[in-house]
Amino acid sequence: MRACQRACTNGARSSCFMAARIADETVVCRRVGAPRTGKDRHGTGVFFGMKEAKHAAAGAADGVPTRAPVLTRAARAGPVTGMVAQVLLIAVLAETVRLSGVDLSAAGWIAGVTCAVIVNAGMARGLSRYRSDRLSAADWVTLARATLAVGVAALIAHSFEQTVPGALLVSLAAIALALDAVDGWVARRTRTTTMFGAHFDAEVDAFLIFILSVYVARSAGAWVLAIGAARYVFLAAGWLAPWMRKPLPARYWRKVVAATQGVVLTIAAAHVLPPAVTEAALVAALVLLAESFGRDVWRLWIHRFAATGTAAVAVAQPAGKPSAATPAGPSPRRRRMRTGIVVTLTVLAYVLVWAALVAPDQPARLRFDAFLSIPLEGLVLVALALVLPPKARRILAWVLGPVLALVVILKLLNLGFWVGFDRPFDPYQDASYAKIGSETLRESVGGLNAKLIILGLLAIGVALLVFMTLAVRRLTTVTAGHPRWSLRAAAALGVVWMLCWVFGAHLVAGAPIASTSSAGVLVDQATALRAGLRDHAVFAKQINHDRLRNTPTDKLLTGLRGKDVILAFVESYGKAAVQGSAFSPGVVAVLAAGTKRLQAAGFSARSGFLTSTTFGGISWLAHSSIQSGLTVNTQRRYDQLIKTNRFTLSDAFHRAGWRTVGDVPSNARTWNPGKNFYHFDKLYDRRNVGYHGPLFGYASMPDQFVWSALMRLELAKQHRRPVFAEVDLVSSHTPWTSIPHLIDWRKVGDGSIYNTLPSDTTTRSALWSNSKRLRAAYGRSVQYTMNALISFVQHYRDPNLVVIALGDHQPSTIITGLPASHDVPISVIAHDPAVIKRIAGWGWNAGLRPSPHAPGWPMSAFRDRFLRAFDSP
Repeated sequence: MRACQRACTNGARSSCFMAARIADETVVCRRVGAPRTGKDRHGTGVFFGMKEAKHAAAGAADGVPTRAPVLTRAARAGPVTGMVAQVLLIAVLAETVRLSGVDLSAAGWIAGVTCAVIVNAGMARGLSRYRSDRLSAADWVTLARATLAVGVAALIAHSFEQTVPGALLVSLAAIALALDAVDGWVARRTRTTTMFGAHFDAEVDAFLIFILSVYVARSAGAWVLAIGAARYVFLAAGWLAPWMRKPLPARYWRKVVAATQGVVLTIAAAHVLPPAVTEAALVAALVLLAESFGRDVWRLWIHRFAATGTAAVAVAQPAGKPSAATPAGPSPRRRRMRTGIVVTLTVLAYVLVWAALVAPDQPARLRFDAFLSIPLEGLVLVALALVLPPKARRILAWVLGPVLALVVILKLLNLGFWVGFDRPFDPYQDASYAKIGSETLRESVGGLNAKLIILGLLAIGVALLVFMTLAVRRLTTVTAGHPRWSLRAAAALGVVWMLCWVFGAHLVAGAPIASTSSAGVLVDQATALRAGLRDHAVFAKQINHDRLRNTPTDKLLTGLRGKDVILAFVESYGKAAVQGSAFSPGVVAVLAAGTKRLQAAGFSARSGFLTSTTFGGISWLAHSSIQSGLTVNTQRRYDQLIKTNRFTLSDAFHRAGWRTVGDVPSNARTWNPGKNFYHFDKLYDRRNVGYHGPLFGYASMPDQFVWSALMRLELAKQHRRPVFAEVDLVSSHTPWTSIPHLIDWRKVGDGSIYNTLPSDTTTRSALWSNSKRLRAAYGRSVQYTMNALISFVQHYRDPNLVVIALGDHQPSTIITGLPASHDVPISVIAHDPAVIKRIAGWGWNAGLRPSPHAPGWPMSAFRDRFLRAFDSP
């Protein structure tokens, strides 16, 4: 570089320049004294790596020799001084840490010294490579930044074993970032812009960003490492793909993006912002980084065949003799590397398309063996690539690529719905869950986290669309370029596919070797769509057919006259809670003890099973099925039902003289179906029950407070009509991160006592990362809810009380495992033996725990059986 400056100064050239790329930016070093804008020596100014750009002509005056000379004494002073300063800084930090009562760990010393050696060795190599005989003033500032970064690395390594003073670590990082602006200013003022300085500055920034990402990843998640690794991934890609080493035009936005990474990571390391805000800032920084890299990688890709140097001059030469003015072709090593990249990309394209075609869409089949199938769709794709002309083949790639991406998305949706709801995805019925799902997600994990998750899912969808299209295009191009081998391979696999199809060969149950799974997914979705479109008319006939609607009022519910009847839905209370799971013994113990406590209070219970119309969530489908006597198993059926005047249980009680109440404690807005469909006389939600305590995960209040409020607002009133109440108990709702404890009923009050009481609380990440711990937390939540219900019956002690307690659905398959039934427990609790006698014919067993042999009915059958049992003949 200095050779370039001397040449320019001596007038050897009127405009001498050198170019180097910092990851995706070209840094230009002009003649000394030439006007510049921006940070001449830094390029991006923060961390993108840099490499020198080649001059096309042989022996270009770029000041970079082909063989590194020996360092001069003045040049050696920099690395030696840096090493001494960095070891001294580590020693000072060790003394500072010792003031807090601990010694700097061995890991801190080792990491600090190792980083110091690497930094100074790299600096020495750069000085040698660029023939720099000494460090400039700006380079000394950069060395100071490198020294601070080494100190930060030592503290971060120490933090894995002991607590480090956060203020000290953040202060060092902040000073290092601030000096990033100083060395650029010094370089411009002293006119000592050099290639070495730009390279040194960029490497120091990359190092600082990387170690900060390691520190922040411990609290924010391993994904933050992507910020620190981006520069090194780009560097590695440049070694593998020569086209990624070409220079790019300057773009100021790169500097802004790069500076953002260091600032955001430093703020995140300081822990001064709420975790959700910090996480959002980190995600935004990563998105900006991906956008900047992605734009420039795309530019490099589309210009990968463009010349990087001066145009070659054609000179007539004797045959067999290369021209001295003609650039030599790529070296054998580079040709081998290029061939390796091409082969790797081709193999990846084939593997990606193959995996997409044969991937199972059910969790039970999700095994490695399932990916060894032969996809018929892939053989058809190869055949089309062989017979179609080039233009039609390109159109085929752009059509089949998005279609295959759609197949992958549908398979992922099927997997998700099987895990969450124990059924496949229905494109017609389930499309309406998008809004409801986002609202439930926001209630469970918070608004910001919900938005980040949704953005992540959208990004995955876009990535699938892009990469699958590129993979199909690559596959068809290679297939057409090697027709003989492609035809032989397709023919051989076709014969194997036919034999396996004829004999029904399987590697995994339900996953034949002769696969047509992708076509099957599309056919199934089309069939479900067609059935969904017809279902509206079918369900309308079922709604209108109701033999109990016209039951005379004087014969309605005569067996319950004078009783308070409570229909209590227990969230996620499924069959797995009472039998056949690791957590069921704890729930069974609560039910057994509760049965005895109820008997001591004069109550008895009968229990059985109902088959829920939903699984893993969407509990209002179960509620409406119980109330209406219909199979409401989709959102569209629910939306269709609540617009009608179907006769419900609440309608029956209302007509027979009961005051009807709906108690939905986690609702925070008006629930229109409660008035317009269920016709409740009164609706309660979190806004009007007087709760002043904390939230408990999804639950806005503990179940014990729900019972207490119902008693205070309705049941404890004098001179009232009997009450029929549907009560939703949601303390057992996912994510089970905050489980309250039962307290003295006299202390419940307005719920403010829960602000001072401990609860069974853990973070979502800690809980959901351990399936055993997650299942145990679910079991404890059900134990609490059932204990609260039993305690309420004991405490209220009303001989005219009847409680129908049932689950709305099973929890997700993460809790139940696979396969899982849709059965949920149901119990009828009453003090009056006449009530229990009315249901003696149901075959339910005594107690709160259903027997494994208890009969099970569809949930839609409950309304009719219940009304027939308690109506007059």
